[in-house]
Amino acid sequence: MGNDSPGRSPENPFPVRGVAIRVAGWIDKLGAVWVEGQIAQLTLRPNSNTAFITLRDPAADMSLSLTCPRDLVTDAPVKMTDGTQVIVYGKPSFYTGRGTFSLRVSEIRAVGIGELLARIERLRRLLDAEGLFDPRLKRPIPFLPGTIGLITGRASAAEHDIVAVASGRWPAVRFAVRNTVVQGPNAVPQIVEALRALDSNPDVDVIVLARGGGSVEDLLPFSDETLCREIARCTTPVVSAIGHEPDNPLCDLVADLRAATPTDAAKRIVPDTAAEQALVADLRRRSARALRNWVNREQHVVSQLRSRPVLARPLEAIEARSGEIDRARTAARRDIKRLVAAESDRIGHLSARLTTLGPAATLARGYAVVQSVPPSGPARVLRSVADAPAGARLRVRVSDGAVTAISEGVDEAY
Repeated sequence: MGNDSPGRSPENPFPVRGVAIRVAGWIDKLGAVWVEGQIAQLTLRPNSNTAFITLRDPAADMSLSLTCPRDLVTDAPVKMTDGTQVIVYGKPSFYTGRGTFSLRVSEIRAVGIGELLARIERLRRLLDAEGLFDPRLKRPIPFLPGTIGLITGRASAAEHDIVAVASGRWPAVRFAVRNTVVQGPNAVPQIVEALRALDSNPDVDVIVLARGGGSVEDLLPFSDETLCREIARCTTPVVSAIGHEPDNPLCDLVADLRAATPTDAAKRIVPDTAAEQALVADLRRRSARALRNWVNREQHVVSQLRSRPVLARPLEAIEARSGEIDRARTAARRDIKRLVAAESDRIGHLSARLTTLGPAATLARGYAVVQSVPPSGPARVLRSVADAPAGARLRVRVSDGAVTAISEGVDEAY
């Protein structure tokens, strides 16, 4: 049953008009909408009361076809030109005769400067909250880039200034130039594409995004969210040189380095040959002077050390002490001799006293030592008459020898 419905089988196809009418009916049900975008192309045909507009999304490669009464464009309070940011109110329509889709516009409002600035400020706060402006994420700019990627308008003053100044400062520097439109609805897609191409090139050391000054509307692409996020995703350092000193698009805050002007960008990323040579010469002079001063200081220290008596006359201290040692040795010998003599005298006196008090001297004066000699056992000194009864054998020692005797008993005369 379903296969017999029109358009459900090759045997029962829709005619072109059937599809066109149905599509027109579906689109007609969408109702009127407000749409914002940039005018990419505005066509006012002579003798025609209809204006044809191509409205482009600045953040994506998408566009819509618009039709509106001619008076809506010519009588607008702001001049409608390519690149103008507008808000339109219209109803989607499908023209069955040509099979095309367009938006029938009944009201056009230009986005004022105040609203643009407010939107940029809201986007700035959003990107800041996400950390895209964090200084810790900034990539360092190489001291001497071999190849500089340059994104700028074709034959622009910004390109001429950067190439001329950079080449004058360092003639060996090379450029990889990508020319894009730098304002209008096509600027963001072209700049993002060039940025990705240069970031993927391993020979490019730094990328410069450059444009001369302009109005707030002219610089809108450089405050676009898509471009800002693409800059943040780059692995190659990005330098923003947009407009003049007062201009401050959002890409300045996301980039790794913000230059006031394109000329300032060239000066900040390429060192000056003459200045670097002068710096090297000055550093060589300073290092040579520092080395000479160090050598002079060390020579002075060595001279001071050599002039000290311990090094200049190392034997003087020994010679001065040798006399003291000789005197000390003489005094020590004298004291030792005196001590030995005194002790010798004392020992002689003690020896004489011992000799006088000894048994030999006593015997020499006529005394004798009498010992009782038992038949067995050792002799004992006779201390009492009871120890020498009659018949006891005695041994009498005198100064020149000893004699033996026999006791006759106690002498009663005593």
